[in-house]
Amino acid sequence: MVNVREHCSWCTEDIEDALEKAKILVKGGMERAKLLEVVPIKTVSVEKATLVVGGGIAGMNAALDLANEGIKVYLVESNSTIGGRMAQLDRTFPTDDCSI
Repeated sequence: MVNVREHCSWCTEDIEDALEKAKILVKGGMERAKLLEVVPIKTVSVEKATLVVGGGIAGMNAALDLANEGIKVYLVESNSTIGGRMAQLDRTFPTDDCSI
């Protein structure tokens, strides 16, 4: 792969210099292509589990949605309690219910 537009067209003012530079880049790209090797396909086993970072409202909802889909969930929270900012409120909109 050679990026002629970025490395020649847009950064070289003289057309002849840009053409020569493009030729050099294309030749280099062709030489690199000769050395390419096939990448072997590797199969690995995958555990159907996920890590949710943050036990706020969004983290808890994400964890519940994933758990309801049958995915094992690890919920991590840095504080000693979950709930995030919501746990700090005394009332919630629109019903003014207690947030805890």
